[in-house]
Amino acid sequence: MEVTIRSARPADVGILYGMLCELENEKLDREAFDTVFQRNLNNENIAYLIAEIEGVSVGMAGCHVQLLLHHAAAIAEIQEMYVNPTFRSKGIGRKLIVAIRQFAERLGANQIEVTSNLIRLDTHRFYEREGFRKTHAKLVLKF
Repeated sequence: MEVTIRSARPADVGILYGMLCELENEKLDREAFDTVFQRNLNNENIAYLIAEIEGVSVGMAGCHVQLLLHHAAAIAEIQEMYVNPTFRSKGIGRKLIVAIRQFAERLGANQIEVTSNLIRLDTHRFYEREGFRKTHAKLVLKF
């Protein structure tokens, strides 16, 4: 089973939409999703990556790099990451992290951050196995 990681293309919008609806466990606004995807696809500081096995999309990751004053540096942040449950524990997530790190380093980032819902304990264990450490708490104000 050979896993290929590639950059997303405009035609991948439906694939990503399906994966992110699964990740968020809700049906996202498709029109808004398409608009955000197309806009972000043209931003050189954002990468959307797709993991494929024999041409079938089995996972994805989205990452952005931005300059942050409180770090006085470029910092990468994983915004989304999903692997189809059938294909988990096969090294796909690790390959996505490697590709994200390459993207981040190319843009001069010196670290990668990720936020994950408190209920996703398996996800936390995955990131910790990949070298991430729990150092912060994220607080959210919805309106």
